[in-house]
Amino acid sequence: MDKEDLIQKIEAIAEISGLADERRALVRSILLLWHDHLDASHELSQGIASADGSFLHAMMHRREPDYLNSKYWWRRVGNHPAFATISKRAGEFLDLNKAGDVAKQLLPAGFWDACAFVDACEAAEKISDDLCVKILRELQRIEFQVMLESFVRDDK
Repeated sequence: MDKEDLIQKIEAIAEISGLADERRALVRSILLLWHDHLDASHELSQGIASADGSFLHAMMHRREPDYLNSKYWWRRVGNHPAFATISKRAGEFLDLNKAGDVAKQLLPAGFWDACAFVDACEAAEKISDDLCVKILRELQRIEFQVMLESFVRDDK
């Protein structure tokens, strides 16, 4: 989707959403990132001084790809509350798809390891394995969905 059209649609939704300014910026950033407008997403996320902003910043650098920078931002995120939901949904998806080796790597002790996900994405760049890429893309979608849900939840 064209960046300007997307921004107009996001702004129209934001206007009626009633979300606080930081949450609006988080929604803008994640939707821009989802639609591959990395620079615009980066500009927003780097200006949000919270674990949520760092989370989006880390995702964006992983997508560039700038894996070392992504890991730096994941370390800044710390133990994010969204990791519990990501762990649950990712675990269910990986179990369903009989991807136990991936689960061992990304969910050590049953908990999401964002830096291990960065490593898996980097490794996938070097091989030609459609199934691996499909699994990683679905995990990324889960990550996006969990974060977007958390940005628009009423209890935040």
